[in-house]
Amino acid sequence: MDRVLFSEEHEHFRRSFRAFVEREVAPNQRRWAEQGSVDRDTWRRAGEAGFLCPWLSAEEGGPGGDFLCSVVVIEELARAYESGFAMSLHSDIIVPYIHEFGSAEQKARWLGPCASGQIVTALAMTEPTTGSDLAAIATTARRDGDYYVLNGQKTFISNGQLCDLVIVAAKVDTAADPHRSISLFVVEAGTPGFIKGKKLEKMGMPSQDTSEMFFEDCRVPAGNLLGAEGAGFMMLMQKLAQERLVVAIACQASAEKILEDTLTYVGERRAFGKPIGSFQNTKFKLAECATEVEVGRAFLDRLVAEHVSGKLLVKECSMAKLWQTEMLSRVVDECLQFFGGYGYMLEYPVTRAFMDARVQRIFAGTNEIMKVIIAKQLGL
Repeated sequence: MDRVLFSEEHEHFRRSFRAFVEREVAPNQRRWAEQGSVDRDTWRRAGEAGFLCPWLSAEEGGPGGDFLCSVVVIEELARAYESGFAMSLHSDIIVPYIHEFGSAEQKARWLGPCASGQIVTALAMTEPTTGSDLAAIATTARRDGDYYVLNGQKTFISNGQLCDLVIVAAKVDTAADPHRSISLFVVEAGTPGFIKGKKLEKMGMPSQDTSEMFFEDCRVPAGNLLGAEGAGFMMLMQKLAQERLVVAIACQASAEKILEDTLTYVGERRAFGKPIGSFQNTKFKLAECATEVEVGRAFLDRLVAEHVSGKLLVKECSMAKLWQTEMLSRVVDECLQFFGGYGYMLEYPVTRAFMDARVQRIFAGTNEIMKVIIAKQLGL
């Protein structure tokens, strides 16, 4: 499919980033999976090369590109079957909160280091008893002079071990309307009372340092409040559309790569004296997968173009998150079947992709929540 989204500059950026992945990511993937995290030096090298926060202007300390550069990064990591190096989480989900809602002092202090890789970020919303229902979070922030005192627990936090900054959602007034009581705080690693808990063992994404976090009388300077007090819920709602679009982009690229590799495999693997790709069932199943992938690409590229133009696409981004994650799960399940017993072996990328795909329907808001949002946008 001809990708009219991208200019020659974007394709040059893609070639540069693909070379970075081949040089810095691919040789380390097995080791990262075994150690449960990506090397911190790789984050810094990505920043030095201009691959973190590529949309951030040069005046603000960034590379001076645009969101389409971020799309390239997401797609190329997916093509490399790299699920643990959470560049897009940092660049396109978390740092935009600082860029959009931060004060001039906060931006000057944090944006440049975020783009250079000196700072790695995390976002702490989910709690042990609260997932998609953000209004029900229990973490509190009590004002005490020039500080806020945070108490609570977060879980399933990506970049939880490596992070230097974590944006924490907490309630300042527990008696108020929950939608007007949540505030966002930037908590820096090393702050007394901020405890990084254990790294969690997961079904997939083994090189992603997903962790618990604890805040025990954690004293955060009042100057680290992000935006206005009580505005946290609305800030989160504004940024969740792009988060869901980022998930959809990764899923689409993953499905395309899995299909591409499966088509190669069924042309080489032989059974009963001929390639398994010559059997009618193989042809029909892969024809179905190819159709889903092509339909997904057409919808998603249109959506990305509209997003880049500045449109707020709550319904459409929720649809993409719902459809692309479900589509990926269908495609990877069908494709894995053609690998037979090898499809159950961790040395095969399709196997790891199968495990990585399952969480896509859960995070960034479960797919059930996507249906609720879509229905509301339809006036139901």
